[in-house]
Order: sequence, then C-alpha cells, then structure tokens
Amino acid sequence: MRCSLRRSVWAVMAFALLGFFLRMFTEENEDPLLEEKKHLAWLLVQRQLNANGHLTPFQELSNNSALLNLSFHYLAGAPPPVKKLLTVGLSSVRRPRGSYLLDTLGSVFQSSSAAELRDALVVVHLADPDPRWARRTAAAVAGRFASQLLAGQLLLVRAPPAAYPPLRGLKRNFGDAADRVAFRSKQNVDYAFLVSCAANLSRYFLMIEDDVRCARGFLTAVRRAIEAHRDTPWVTLEFSKLGYIGKLYRASDLPRLARFLLLFYQEMPCDWLLDHFRLLLAQKDPIRLSPSLFQHVGTYSSFRGTINELKDDEYHDGGGVAANPLATFHTDMTAYDGFAPERAYAPGDGFFWGHPVLAGSHLTVVFLRPARVRRLRVATGTAQEKKDRLRAGRVELGRRLDGEGRDCSDYRPLGPLLDGQLAWEEPASGGGREVRCVRLVALREQRDWLIVRHLDVWTEDAER
Repeated sequence: MRCSLRRSVWAVMAFALLGFFLRMFTEENEDPLLEEKKHLAWLLVQRQLNANGHLTPFQELSNNSALLNLSFHYLAGAPPPVKKLLTVGLSSVRRPRGSYLLDTLGSVFQSSSAAELRDALVVVHLADPDPRWARRTAAAVAGRFASQLLAGQLLLVRAPPAAYPPLRGLKRNFGDAADRVAFRSKQNVDYAFLVSCAANLSRYFLMIEDDVRCARGFLTAVRRAIEAHRDTPWVTLEFSKLGYIGKLYRASDLPRLARFLLLFYQEMPCDWLLDHFRLLLAQKDPIRLSPSLFQHVGTYSSFRGTINELKDDEYHDGGGVAANPLATFHTDMTAYDGFAPERAYAPGDGFFWGHPVLAGSHLTVVFLRPARVRRLRVATGTAQEKKDRLRAGRVELGRRLDGEGRDCSDYRPLGPLLDGQLAWEEPASGGGREVRCVRLVALREQRDWLIVRHLDVWTEDAER
C-alpha cells in the first residue's frame, strides 16, 4: 500500500514538473516548435524518473557548482592561476577535407590587441577519438602559437574517449540517417565536455566553432555588451545568427549546461538544445547583438566533408569596435515606446524608431568633446527587410557648436545614404576629421517610419 502511494506521489510530482515546463514553453502566439518543446519537456520528466519510479532531484541539473567528474588531458598550455574575464571555447575534430582550426585561432589572436588578450583565454577541445590526430594537431597548434601558449592565452585539452556515452543504436529523430545521428550526438557531448572544462577558468564563456573568422576588436565588443546588459537577467547573449557560433554564457551556468547537453545528447542538434536551455532558464526571447562578430568560413563540413557555404549576412568586420564618444542626442521625430535615439548609438541590439519622417527631419548626435573621426557607419531599416529605412537621406558633420551649445552651427555633407546605409572611412593619410556633431537628415517625406539600427563612430585616439 505504501509503495503504491509513494509511486502515486512521484507520478503527481512528475506530471506537475511536466506541466511547469509546458506552461513555460507555451506562448500566446502559435509556436511552430511547440510540439518539439513539449516532447523535450516530457523527456526531461522521463529522465528524472529512474527505473524504480523515484524522482531524481532536479537540483542536480541546476546546481551551479557540480562539475562533471571528468579528468581532462592538457595537451598544451595550462589553466590560468586566477580566473579571467572571458574564455573563448571551441571544439574541433578531424575533417575529411582539410582543417580550418589554425586559421580560426589565427583570426582570434590577430583580431585582438595585447590589452584585450590579457583578460582572455582560448580553450580548444580536440575531440576526435584518434589520439594520433590529437597529438599531431596539438603539435601544429603549439608550433604556430607558442607565444600565446607561453603567455597563458591558449589551452588545448582532450576528454578521454572512454568518458563518452554510447554513440551507436541511437534514436533516429527527425528522419536523420544513423551516421548523422551519431555525429550530432557526439558533437553535443564534445561541447558538454568543453563547457564543463571552462567553468572555472573565467567569469564568462563564449562558444564558437573551429571554422570562423572574427571581427577585429570582438573581445571589446563582447565586454561592452556584458556591461550594457549588466542589469538584464540574461542567460545567453548571441553574437552571430548561425548555429552555436558566438553564444555567450555566464560561467556559473556552465555546469548545468554541460549536464543538459549530456542529458539530451541524442535528441536533437546542439543549436536546438541551446535554444531550449535558454528557455528552461526563463529567458524567453533571444538577445542577439548586431552586427555579427563571427563569420562562418568553412566550405567543407566536418560531417562527411559535404559542402557547407552558410554565411552570416549580418557579419561586419568593422575594423575594430566603434568608440562612440560620449554625446547628447536630439531629434524632431517622436520616438516610439522608448526606442530613443541613444539606443542606435549604444552597444547592443537596440535601435531608434521614430516618426513622422518629413523633409528635413533629423537625428543629431552632439559629442561632449571634439573628436577626430576616422570612420563612420549608419544603418537604417530592419536587418531582414528594407522596411522603415531612410529612403532619401544623407549624413552631415559639424565642427563648431552654436551659441546655446546644443547643436552645431556649421554642417557639411559627408555623403548620401545608399539603400538606407552609409559607410565612410577617412584615408589612412588623412588623420581623421575634427567633428563635434553628426546629423542624419531626411531629404524628403516618407510614409514609413524610420528605424536607425546603428550610428557608429570610430575615432583616431581610440584606434591608437
């Protein structure tokens, strides 16, 4: 009788847990992935019930301090003596048609200054089961990046193959072939081990792939995004629209992320699991920052060597991170629902959204101190469509403030917007232009509202 009652209690608890996840996954609007999310929630409950019908504490998955009981082999480098700000982590396996790993690491280090790298660490998980490949690859990396290894900026690790769960006879979800299921399941485990290894190395962890190119100054862009979102309860910040490239996590979440990936390693691809992990930790909407900081450059996939020409159309190697000097903002348009002009100027994914757009309507940025401007970029409209772009407009620069000190008295045109965009750079020998104001002006009326996604300024002093 007691056994039956106990099982009834566990069943009620299990279905209560299931109901909690289903309510969290359900949105007011119809979700095309709702059935998949329900399936994942159900699996979570099923995995929590062991063979005897007892509920395994969900705390095991949520425990911040519970690292995987796994001994990593350090192939080159050593863990830092004190935690750094950021770990950039990637997992790499042997590819049938050549490797991009050395070029990716070269891009990481060449795109970063010495000051940026002082508080960063790159961790590479060499995850191929062939130990000879791991040794050869480690030797190649050590030969090319010896200075980074000696400086404590690079660490090569390998998880023992015996630690991997079964990779044969797995469930054939989504109609995938058996070898595809095995490949993506192993990939989930590769990244589970990587994030577990990185949990105690830094305060934040940035996940990339082994075939990417990095925007110059990406480490500073990530740091600024962290600062900009310090009051936001985020789980994941995204710096690319592709797969699991450019996903940023707090290190305190990595142990539970590792366990989550292991728990569902055979259920679905890694990028889908990462989306579910974000939802489970109650971040409903993605926070994706634009422009993207990483571009996928691999042509041949690590799975069967098939051609993969996927590109991020929002990637922009802006020649370093915009300085955007301290400024005040003025516009004669009405900002919609808090989408103020400064949101287009601040780091992150914010934007200005205003109306009406009449001939002469403007958005003006007034620097608190004069700046020598070397580069400038303005992007209007949505990223996916051309809606709400400035259809006829130009950018003007002012040098002297007027009598009230709130605007400039002299403006000279810098150039027109083409398809709602402008990208300008002073020649290397020019030395920059002394600027006090930047003004975006509409040249004619338009019925659409105006979205300004970016108004970015690079200064001479910031690039020295």
